[in-house]
Amino acid sequence: MAATLLLLVLLAVGGAIPPPPPPEEAARMARFVLHNCDWGALATLSAQEGLRGRPFANIFSLSDGPPGPFGGSGVPYLYLTDMEISVQDLEINSNASLTVSLAQTPYCKKHKYDPQNPLCAHIIFSGSIVKVNDSEADIAKKALFSRHPEMESWPKDHNWFFAKFNITNIWVLDYFGGLKIVTPEEYYSVKP
Repeated sequence: MAATLLLLVLLAVGGAIPPPPPPEEAARMARFVLHNCDWGALATLSAQEGLRGRPFANIFSLSDGPPGPFGGSGVPYLYLTDMEISVQDLEINSNASLTVSLAQTPYCKKHKYDPQNPLCAHIIFSGSIVKVNDSEADIAKKALFSRHPEMESWPKDHNWFFAKFNITNIWVLDYFGGLKIVTPEEYYSVKP
């Protein structure tokens, strides 16, 4: 018991992540990947002149809760401003997709997995971005600022707000043979 606790503390402090769940546990894999990622690629349909209606991807910091093996709600929270080009797209059409990958963690480098290798698991979420309500703002703030402390010092005149990715579809690619579909109900019912 003490050895297990020590390992969990070392993983949380040292930046390493525990081994991922087996490929048969797709919902758990999706939660695991999101919880261990600090950023993702958010794709919108552009509302910008010259790009209107075309796909547009951008990187955003995110968090589903404080780092470590015991956190994680599964909800991808974001800290946004209306000044950001992708947020302007979302004001016209809030539908988006979000991709997160273990390629950003030490796991894939340690195993020498190319980011495109399915064993370097990645998750694709489809849904919409919504501003969080007042009762959820403290949860989002704790989740984001625990992983991205510099956010607290970003310019106040940018009118930052907390948002979340409202998940409607989930695809898991964590093994050869194609995507696995996970329902939001399956996703939220497991722990990473």
